[in-house]
Amino acid sequence: VQLQASGGGLVQAGGSLRLSCAASGQTFNSIRVGWFRQAPGKEREFVAVIKRAGGITAYADSVKGRFTISRDNTKNTVFLQMNSLKPEDTAVYYCAADHSVIWSEVRNQHAYDYWGQGTQVTVSS
Repeated sequence: VQLQASGGGLVQAGGSLRLSCAASGQTFNSIRVGWFRQAPGKEREFVAVIKRAGGITAYADSVKGRFTISRDNTKNTVFLQMNSLKPEDTAVYYCAADHSVIWSEVRNQHAYDYWGQGTQVTVSS
């Protein structure tokens, strides 16, 4: 599976961005897709994930109510709509994917086999 993340940029606090993760190389609806982020000097952390067929999602507490993950299986793309952005959301955002059906591990970055290159999100105060 090849993943290509895009959509990052510079935005003021309170603004919005939509990230995209385009996948190729496998039947898209056979993989679950997650977003992680890594701020300077910090470890990579879970942001959100969506199940293979969509519908079931999970979010980190820090983004719940502000971020929405969705997928369009006809376009082989997963989206992360980010609203009410805060300076602490500044990070490189990565999309990741795997074939597992074990939902209990979705917040663990080591559970994902495939990773995109990352896209920078910078939120100014």
